[in-house]
Amino acid sequence: MSAAPLRQAALLALLTPAALLGGAYIGQYVFNLYPCEMCWWQRYPHFAALALGLVGMVRPSRPVVALAALAILASGLIGAYHAGVEYGWWEGLTACTAKATAGAADPMAAIWDAPIVRCDDVQWSLLGISLAGFNFLISTASAGLILRLLGRGARP
Repeated sequence: MSAAPLRQAALLALLTPAALLGGAYIGQYVFNLYPCEMCWWQRYPHFAALALGLVGMVRPSRPVVALAALAILASGLIGAYHAGVEYGWWEGLTACTAKATAGAADPMAAIWDAPIVRCDDVQWSLLGISLAGFNFLISTASAGLILRLLGRGARP
């Protein structure tokens, strides 16, 4: 396999989850866009993809980078489901989530004061596309490009 497409694919497999997770945490801690349960579901595959992408950069391996691409794709598909719930295309979960502040003087007050975030509420959108929708668009496009780069490098 040619080294250039594999390195490009590994770099994209590292940068995509890093950028999307970075954006999610900036939204959470800078702009108070608290994650709902399905937001967290989208983050978990990106954590795996980030680790796999790092391994793929340090020791380039087609199977490792392909697994990173599949993890990115999984996050994107969860994002598509979440966006559908937000847009009312189908019904989602009935559970809402809230995180209490760790180390609070009054733990019960921290629980009561924690923001409740519903999975069907759009907290932020641009041009009618929610954050879950952007995750779908960016993640699926990135996963497709990574897999295409891996395919290009596999040809004799």
